[in-house]
Amino acid sequence: MTYSEWGRVENDGTVYVKTTDGERAVGQVPDATPEEALAFFTRRFESLAVEVDLLHRRVNSGVLSPDEAATAVKTVRGQVTDANAVGDLAGLSAKLDELGPVIATQRDARRAEKARRSSEAREAKEKLASEAESIAGGRDWKHGANRLRELLEQWKQLPRLDRATDDELWKRFSSARSAYTKARKAHFAEQDERREGARVIKERLVTEAESIAGSTEWGPTAGRYRDLMRQWKAAGPAPKAIDDQLWARFRAAQDQFFGARDAANAALDAEFAANAEVKEALLVEAEALLPVQDLAATKEAFRDLADRWDEAGKVPRDRIKDLEGRMRAIENAIRKVEDEQWRRTDPEKSARADDMIAKLESAIAETEAALDAARAAGNDKKVRELEENLEGRRSFLEMAKRASADFS
Repeated sequence: MTYSEWGRVENDGTVYVKTTDGERAVGQVPDATPEEALAFFTRRFESLAVEVDLLHRRVNSGVLSPDEAATAVKTVRGQVTDANAVGDLAGLSAKLDELGPVIATQRDARRAEKARRSSEAREAKEKLASEAESIAGGRDWKHGANRLRELLEQWKQLPRLDRATDDELWKRFSSARSAYTKARKAHFAEQDERREGARVIKERLVTEAESIAGSTEWGPTAGRYRDLMRQWKAAGPAPKAIDDQLWARFRAAQDQFFGARDAANAALDAEFAANAEVKEALLVEAEALLPVQDLAATKEAFRDLADRWDEAGKVPRDRIKDLEGRMRAIENAIRKVEDEQWRRTDPEKSARADDMIAKLESAIAETEAALDAARAAGNDKKVRELEENLEGRRSFLEMAKRASADFS
């Protein structure tokens, strides 16, 4: 019989392993010595020990999930328990037992991490749903759709929550997207309808603009083009390509008319240039009338100049303001002198001044008589009062006489 620390071999070749419950036969190796048989089952144990050690390291390193680790431990434990091997099987079992608390700790950590990720995912999804609802409540048709697509991609990257919570948040998010999409489609449909209406209006405006492009009624036609332009702006945009085509036609019609008008005006300006020279010479004569010395003679001379001014005819448009302004300034200066003279010679005002003088002279005569009577009576107080009164009235009389002289 051959013995080792963890087993023995009977003379018949049966190999036994020592366990906590006693011995257990693990098998025979035919045609082998007891030492070779024992070595064979010892090597089996060593292979099993390597597997347990590898599992021990993998579980402790966390490369396996808790469920994967628990399954692996269970499998290896079954192999250790019923192993046909010679060695410290109880030690291997004890080493596997050490993994129980490790797996439990990892499971708790995984559970906590999952709860944290779930909380973060819920917070993130609530934020996405709120932003989607905000976009749905706005009218940013240009950027809103792109932003909702970005939010959807972010949603897809987040882990699922418990079914009830995830469904509730998704319903909010999806409803917001649907509401926005519906409103956006309605907006563009309405916009298309308005643009179609603008197209009809602008086609009519273009037709009219082209029909009057050859008109030579410069004033009325220019005014009509201004009206058409106001209507064009009020109509709003038509579909882009059509709008550009219509505008090109409208602008061409305008250019045709205003080009012809400018050419006609340029020809007239050249014709009127000589008239401007005549009026320049008339202005020199008219400005020599100032300042006014003899109003009647000045007015007569100015009337003659004004007649010659009218006879001179039209001047280039860019000279009208300057020439007319200078002529008007001379006319205003003469009128100002005339108005001032009328103010001084106004018969009504002169009559009122003469009437005031007469009344003051009568009042002064009465006051002088009363003063003589007071002096004769020796009434000094009355004398002082009448003297003050007389002085004031004489002062007013002087003022009235000076005013009357202004009207003479």
